[in-house]
Order: sequence, then C-alpha cells, then structure tokens
Amino acid sequence: PPNKDAGHGQHAASAIVGAEAFKQAGDNNKYTEQLKYYPAYSPKRIFWNTYKFGDRNTTAEDQFKLTVGDYEPAMGMGTGELAGISRSIHRSQGAGTPSVPGLVTEYFKLVDGTPVINSLFDGIDITWGRVGRKDIGDGIKTILNAFNYRQPDASLPALLLLRKKIITVKDDYWREEKLAELDKIILDCTGLMAELFAKQPQATGGATIPFTLQVIARSQIPVKLMSIVWKKTAALVVGGATQNQDTLIGVTISNDSLVKIEHSITLPQNTPVTEPYWLSAISPNPGLFIMPSYFVAGQPETPNTLLATLTLKIGNEIFTTDVPLSYKKLDPVKGDVVEQLRIVPEVSLAFASNLLITNPDGSLEANVKIHTYKDIKNADLLISTTGFNVMEMKHISISANMDTIIPVHIKPAALANNKEKEFYLSVMMREDGNTYNKYQHTIQYSHIPTLQYFTAPYAKVLHHNWKCAAKKIGYVEGAGDYIPTLLRLAGLEVDILKEGDFADATRLKKYDAIITGIRAVNVEKRMNTWLPVLFRYAENGGTLVMQYNTTQDMATTKIGPYPITLGSDKRVTEEDAKITFTDPKSKLLNYPNKITDADFNGWVQERGLYFATKWDDKYTPLFSMHDAGEDPLTGGTLFTKLGKGNYIYTSISFSRQLPAGNTGAIRLLMNFLSAGK
Repeated sequence: PPNKDAGHGQHAASAIVGAEAFKQAGDNNKYTEQLKYYPAYSPKRIFWNTYKFGDRNTTAEDQFKLTVGDYEPAMGMGTGELAGISRSIHRSQGAGTPSVPGLVTEYFKLVDGTPVINSLFDGIDITWGRVGRKDIGDGIKTILNAFNYRQPDASLPALLLLRKKIITVKDDYWREEKLAELDKIILDCTGLMAELFAKQPQATGGATIPFTLQVIARSQIPVKLMSIVWKKTAALVVGGATQNQDTLIGVTISNDSLVKIEHSITLPQNTPVTEPYWLSAISPNPGLFIMPSYFVAGQPETPNTLLATLTLKIGNEIFTTDVPLSYKKLDPVKGDVVEQLRIVPEVSLAFASNLLITNPDGSLEANVKIHTYKDIKNADLLISTTGFNVMEMKHISISANMDTIIPVHIKPAALANNKEKEFYLSVMMREDGNTYNKYQHTIQYSHIPTLQYFTAPYAKVLHHNWKCAAKKIGYVEGAGDYIPTLLRLAGLEVDILKEGDFADATRLKKYDAIITGIRAVNVEKRMNTWLPVLFRYAENGGTLVMQYNTTQDMATTKIGPYPITLGSDKRVTEEDAKITFTDPKSKLLNYPNKITDADFNGWVQERGLYFATKWDDKYTPLFSMHDAGEDPLTGGTLFTKLGKGNYIYTSISFSRQLPAGNTGAIRLLMNFLSAGK
C-alpha cells in the first residue's frame, strides 16, 4: 500500500508507481518510444494483496477471497509448503519462512479497475475460446487426463497432432507463443538432454577452446539428431579447419543412449564480456541504469549469444533447440557444477582499495592489482584524475594468468592541482594499441550461479580532514561492514575480537573503544555472554559503540546496560532527511570534530534503520529525523555514561556511508570512538 502500512518507504514507493502505471497503461501518448515495439494495452484491474503480519492486519471480510495452498500429488506437498521452501532460499536477507501445509485464504482489495465477483479474471477469457479454437482447448484437456508421469513419451503422438492444430491458429501472437511452449513440452517428453561444455570457467574473445557435446533422449519414439549449427558468434574447428557451416550428423539417438562429440570452438575476437545488460554502459544519472534494448527489458540475465542450435526430428516434425556454451566441473562435495562460460577482458585491473586517504604531507599510497589472461609485454600503466595525469609507469610485462600487485607512491606535487576535499583517481593499462580499463567483480554463493560484472577501475581519495583521539580499536564482527577497513585506512589500529578476548573484561582495557558490526546480536549467538563482558569493559572506563541490530532472531534482547526496545519498521530512508540535534552540547557532537548540518550532506541510500522505539531515561538521544510525511524518530542514536566509561547505541547507517567515503559520517564515527578521551 502507498502509506505507512507498507512498513517503510521503498515498499510504499512501489505501490505508488504500480498504481500510476495502471492509470497510464493503454495511453498511446505515453512512452511512445516503447510503442514502436509493443502495443499499448489497459489491464482490467489492480489489487492490493492484503495481509496479516505481526500485530498488523489489513484484511477485511468484504475483500475478495481466494483459497490457496492446494496439495499437489506430483510434488508430494502443498503449494504453501513449496512457497515456504522457496522463500527460505532468499538467503541474502535471512528470510527463512515456515513451510506451512493446508489451505489458507488470501485477501485482495481492489485498488482500481473493474470489480470482481467470482474470480480475479472476471471478464477476461483465458481459454482457447479467445482465439476461436475451443477444439484445441478440448484436445489439451484430453491429453492432460491421459498423461502418465511414469511414461511421458506415450503422449508424444497426441502432442504432435496438437502441434499441427496450433500451426493453423490465425492469431499471430498466440500461435507463436503456444508453439514455443508446446515445443518445449514435446522435447521434455522425449527426455532430451543436451549440454555443450568446456573445462574452464571463462575465456577471452578470440580464444580457441575444446568443448564436449553430449546429447541423450529417453523415448520409445525415435529422436533423430539432424544437424548442429554453431551460431555466427562462434566458429567450429574440425581437424584444423575452421567451419561456420552446419555439421551434418543424421544420427538416430537410441533410447537412453548417450551421443558424445568432442570438438573445439574459436570465439569471435569481438565477443562482448559477460555481464548484466543493465550494467554494460555507465549511466550519467546515479541510481538509474541504461537499457541497451527494449527487447531485453525484464529478462533476468543478458541473453547468451554463445549457442549451438540442434535440429531434431521427432515423428515427422522438425524441432530446434539452442544449447549454451557452458563450463562444467566435478566438485568433490556438490558433484557436477554447470555454469555459463563467462567471457572476460584480457586484463582486469583496479585499485586494491576503492577508498584512499592522503598522508599528512599530502602524498598518497595505493596498490594497483592486475590479473592477466594473456601475456602482457611492454605495457604502460596510467593513473589520472579529472583533467590531468597523475603518474605513468612504463615497460610493464606480466605473464598470462597472473595476479600482480603494483605499489604506487604519488607525490604531493602530483596532486597539488586538485584542491577538492575529495576526488577520484582512475587507472588504465595500454599495450600494443589496446586499452584495458575494466575491473572484474565475481559474485559466488552456493545457492546461485556465479555472476560477474565490470566497473571502471577508480578510487575515491579523501583528504584527511578529521581528528580522532582514539588509537586502538576492538571490533566485534557482525554481518559484515566497512568499519575495520576504514579505520585502518585512517591510521587506527584495529583488532578483530575473538572468543578468548571475552574471558575477562580486563583483557579489553587496552582498547580506547570497541565497536560492534551491524547485526552482531543477530548473527553472533555468543553475544549473550559477550555483552556482559563488554558492559564491564565500559564501566571500567572503555567506550562501547553498538551498531544497529534487527528484531529477528536476537541472541539477547539485553543489548544495552539499560533497557532498549528496537522497532522493526522504524527507519529513515530519505538520505537527505533533515537532521535535528536534540542534544547539541553533547561531547559526541563537538569533540574532537565539530559536527554540523554540513556533515549530513551527500549521504547515500538512507539515514538509518531499526531505530529504538523505547529506552530507559538514563539514555540521551542525539538526533531527531524522519521521512517526509512521517512522525519524527529520536531513537537513532542513544548515549549514556556507564560507570567510568561510555555506551552508544546507533542506528546510523555507517555501513552505507563509509564505503561511499562520506567524510561527515567518518567525522561522526571518530567522535563516537573518542568519547572516552
């Protein structure tokens, strides 16, 4: 919903956009550039799927009701059980959800459009009658009733006859749509499996790579492999000769017998690198992406053009199916792992850190990391900032498949022309007429395929314009943030605290301050025994800074020396929301850095999240802030003296601001760490 019932701003924004899209759909005067390819149409209605969540209930008995969760014998579970399993695979946000059997009722409130009585699809013909072919719909029902899961190929004769009927449908859209769906069903019923794989995960344009093609079918009705066409994006190498024409096979695939072909493929020199299509060009507008084509809009991945097309004959019908070039390996734990063959540039390079801080004398130390996929000989490395080169290194040679670190010292004079408090450096390599200016990022998790994307190799440089009275910092790991990296870049000594450090609070006395990572109480289950030790450390004169936690699955609710209650939906998502200092004379806002409104300029993504909703009177709030149209929130940062020391609970989104190099956030954090000095 487009209001506070959404939970927070991003959710409400999606509802606002959805309602506006419903109104504008069908208008031939809106988004005319898209209407070159797609006709305008008006949806029938738009709903809000209301819900019960915690103590919030937005359902009502006058809303349209739909029963879901039906048991599916073929799956051996109800759809509600499957939904719970699916939701639990959304692991990046810790969204584990119960797998609930049984029927439940979903509620739908009409937002706009035509009312309903019997179905969400009232007034919409979703049968084959919409194209005047009730006979096809009746034929599909007969096939479904006779389908045997234990012998799917027994349905092939009926499916092939159905295909001939669909070919005669006059409606172009539905004919092509349903033929594509039916062809996939027919191939599935033959038990067809085809894979084309190499033994290396990535390659460069122009490389020649050995591949293996394996094809098998499990069908009593013969499947004949007529030919293989290697797409124009790749050339087939046979016996040393390069061929782009079809490779004629004409082989009948015997039931459950594997056909295996070994060959090599030379990739075109201009094969584009593998990356999400919305990241293939740099957008001049932050937060917006450049869409290279309307034909890829909405697709989850960039279409793979490195394909082989198999032509098959089933009965008397001809079918084609595309087989992507893949990488396959045997993992000792997972077994076969198959992923897309990823195309990479010949050189990947970047600064080892995306954030750099100048030395007191104005000089700068940096490391450039380089990975090569070919031999590099006599190359030049150039580092520049806006408008001028900072330095150049010549005669660099690196062997193929090497990781190299090149240390760089930039003298103060080279940066003297740049008077900005922050600026950017970029790095590139030139060799034999080629320019390399991309850095490869790889995302690897066990529950998703390996993904890669590329960015321009740059680093943000900050002039050291803050003070910090603390020198030695202890850090308790949470869900992962930039705190240790930033503090070390700023010249502080940081230790990651482990189990043995919490045996006695006196062991922690050497630290000027200790800070916990974001969601530490959620991910570190030992915090229920560690926190009492940390409180004693603060009582003895230390400074304890605790970053935000969520309300889900906490190791302990005693996150402060005095009671604090967190709110799951209390956050400020407008990164430019006005900040009011509720305790302007506080030492935390004045020492060693004077914090002003200017320190809250240029923040990214949000101000803070999971604010406290209730707290003991011994705490003093530092700030008040809120999103537009919402009530002020004062639980973003709470401070209390504790014995000889200090305790600070902060929901400020340092995890967003520090990687972005926001100096105001850095100055504020340094004040927190310096509270005991």
